[in-house]
Amino acid sequence: MVWQKSMALVTEVYRLTRTFPKEEMYGLTSQMRRCAVSVPSNIAEGYGRNSTHDYVRFLRMAMGSLYELQTQMEIAGNLGYAGPSSPELLVESAREIERMMSSLIRRLNEKPLEESTR
Repeated sequence: MVWQKSMALVTEVYRLTRTFPKEEMYGLTSQMRRCAVSVPSNIAEGYGRNSTHDYVRFLRMAMGSLYELQTQMEIAGNLGYAGPSSPELLVESAREIERMMSSLIRRLNEKPLEESTR
């Protein structure tokens, strides 16, 4: 479920950043997209390692990318790079994903990978 939500977040980040000024193409636009893509990518890579330890490590990397993305979305909002509610809605979605990942990490630390799901 967290992977699916993070994939939806990537799509929304791409939609939002399409409206950013052209001079941000290699700045904030690029950085936000890379961070957003990194979240589900790290979740998937960690899951594919078939090791609880590795999965948790990659989930933590995904969490770091999510924190970066939240900061960048705040910056985009402060700069007025979208409608007044777009960055705030994405930040709330990112916070939901953050809570889900934190919960998943706690569960994984309690039981082996074979018994858990993405």
